[in-house]
Amino acid sequence: MLDHSALTTLTRAERVRAVDDWLAGLLADALAGTPRPSRRRSGPPSGPAGAGVALVAVGSLGRRELPPHGDLDLVLVHDGRREIAALADALWYPVWDAGLRLDHSVRTVAEAVSVAGDDVKAGLGLLDARHVAGDPEVTTALRTATLGSWRQHAGRLLPQLREIRRSRSRQLGELGFLLEPDLKEAYGGLREGQVLRAVAAAQLADEPPADAGEAYGFLLDVRDALQRSTGRATDALVRQEQRPVADQLALADDDVLLRRVSLAGRRLAFVADETWRRVDATLVRRPRSRYRRVRREPLAEGLVRQGDEVVLARDARPAADPGLVLRGAAAAARADLLLSPYTLKVLAVHAPPLPEPWPPEVRWSFLRLLASGRSAVPVLEQLDQEGLLSRMLPEWDRVRSLPQRHPWHRFTVDRHLVEAAAAAAELTRDVDRPDLLLVGALLHDIGKGWPGDHTDVGVVVVAEMAARMGFSEPDVETLVAMVRHHLLLPDVATRRDLDDPLTVDRVVEAIGGDAALLQLLHGLAQADGAATSSSAWSPWKAHLVAALVARVAARLGSAPLPEPVLEPTQPQVTTPAPAVSGQTEPVTVGVEDVLDGQQVTIGAADRPGLFSLCAGVLALNQLDVRAARVSVQDGHGTLVFAVRPRFGRPPVPEILADGVRAALEGTLPLGERLRQRERDYSQDRTPGRPPRISWFDAEATGITGLVEVRASDRAGLLHRLTAALADAGLDVSSATVETLGADAVDAFYVCDPSGTPIDPGQRERVERALVAAVRGDAPDPAALGER
Repeated sequence: MLDHSALTTLTRAERVRAVDDWLAGLLADALAGTPRPSRRRSGPPSGPAGAGVALVAVGSLGRRELPPHGDLDLVLVHDGRREIAALADALWYPVWDAGLRLDHSVRTVAEAVSVAGDDVKAGLGLLDARHVAGDPEVTTALRTATLGSWRQHAGRLLPQLREIRRSRSRQLGELGFLLEPDLKEAYGGLREGQVLRAVAAAQLADEPPADAGEAYGFLLDVRDALQRSTGRATDALVRQEQRPVADQLALADDDVLLRRVSLAGRRLAFVADETWRRVDATLVRRPRSRYRRVRREPLAEGLVRQGDEVVLARDARPAADPGLVLRGAAAAARADLLLSPYTLKVLAVHAPPLPEPWPPEVRWSFLRLLASGRSAVPVLEQLDQEGLLSRMLPEWDRVRSLPQRHPWHRFTVDRHLVEAAAAAAELTRDVDRPDLLLVGALLHDIGKGWPGDHTDVGVVVVAEMAARMGFSEPDVETLVAMVRHHLLLPDVATRRDLDDPLTVDRVVEAIGGDAALLQLLHGLAQADGAATSSSAWSPWKAHLVAALVARVAARLGSAPLPEPVLEPTQPQVTTPAPAVSGQTEPVTVGVEDVLDGQQVTIGAADRPGLFSLCAGVLALNQLDVRAARVSVQDGHGTLVFAVRPRFGRPPVPEILADGVRAALEGTLPLGERLRQRERDYSQDRTPGRPPRISWFDAEATGITGLVEVRASDRAGLLHRLTAALADAGLDVSSATVETLGADAVDAFYVCDPSGTPIDPGQRERVERALVAAVRGDAPDPAALGER
């Protein structure tokens, strides 16, 4: 009889070999103790006693992965003999007598294949069928028929299998982020490795990559150590068993074990996600022509959308374009897509290091990626899994899959930071510096990757990272302050009397009386709490923090709005355009190179809708406006735009001048052309949150009012907003425009040409017009000059 206790001391290969030998002996004894087979056909029996019968291992034994206390999954396959029940009894009872758990069945090849075609779990198990003893031709017939059936029914069975895995994920969570994971059934666990091989067997995806196999092998080792430690069949790596398992695997401690388990689980989950996307794409395409042309839609310089992925354009130069990685990631997240696996591999091999400090364009792409919110999370995971994220942020390796033992935390440190940035993207319209909120949220716990107090370490690390990203010295100081005080508001709000003036004094002193920092810390507290858990950020806690912020803000007063400055860095080159009918002077268009793209200066006689027309012409020429300012003096309007060509082509002054002139003359159907452009570029149709519109009194500057619009950035937005203001009867005498991440923050100094104050009723009408403009149904300003 097999010595069951001895199995736990053997290696996995030795254990499988011992069980195979024992089972082969059992089958031989069973065949010797039963009558020779009487065939259903007439005539005397012929052939050896074992002909037409095979003992087949499936499950972990079939895969040669039997754990120390694993079940034996066996199928007795036969060719239809009548004595099979007696043979099965002679085989199964010795297994039970040995104290082993047995999952068994008796099938003909036809019966096994029929069950596998109807039951996805049975089909999955039979794909691992391995011959143990008996007639090998029977096993070969079973494997051949099972594989053919699996491929034939894959279109029906694989969606069922995916739903089973989704259900288990909802019940057990994702292996990479659990403190006590189920090594087998949690998403990213051992079951994922088995599913990946099954999908490859259906010829709907490639074989799993080598690193996925290594991750799978490590989880097998952990499970073996776990079952040896507990002395029972279990897949749950509970807290009290982690140190003994780490000792068996010669790992430093239980945190190192959990981190390696997380890394392995995340790799398997990542490969599984990508595989299921391939399966979906293949199953959707199958009914259609195999020669169907896939549309390629430009997204950004060097990048196009192809199907449901972002791929490199034909003229992309990955080795010579340091900004391509982040530009591609931002474009993918903005369009709610993912980078193609091949594109990721090319970028991982060929992308050059980022210059230090980062160029403004690279930093802008990074902010745009973070500001995409939830759709940025899988894209950042792509960069992380291919090693691109830690290449750009070397400090990231310190927190990759770093466990957080506090039960409030749902995620490892790195995923918590990504989730915090995603939550912060929902709050960018509540702060004056959304760019700093996003970066602060991403890096607020980066110090946990080093020994010592994570806040003290974090302020040093963030100062270096922010400077390398190219932030100005004041911005670096603000980010450092965010990290230093990221726990200030929650701690004070939950531990101090909010009605005590000393409580408010303490916060004011800590933040140095900086109202903008108070905004950022409030946003960071909300994002940090949301990324931790509902227990960490309850409605009660959110209310206390908001009440504290209100008291501190009242003490500080309101902070002024930021005004980005556009300063020319080179002498302006002006291209005059012919005079326009009805104008007293010609249109001038100047283009000059600046640090981040180009700067366009347009001069023309002032008229209602001039700003809107010029902004529309820029949008029509694929120029993204990053900042803008308009000024009017003695009836002459001067508009300065900081622009970045979306596809890398510099603006041509003559073409812009012709476009402005045609728009002023009414011969260019600007609204219609822009609407067509949005239909052609689906990434500009990505739905966003409702806009936030705020009014500020500005009598001190001699301006009647200041209206600020925060909305999701999209092509032609500035054109529509200014058209709406003009159509509402307001003149834009000055404006500041800034694009931070995925949001546009546009502030317009407006007045009524009649000189009358803007009353509440008119404000309400203007707000409705601006909301309509954000939706894309603002009026075409071509006829505004006829008012």
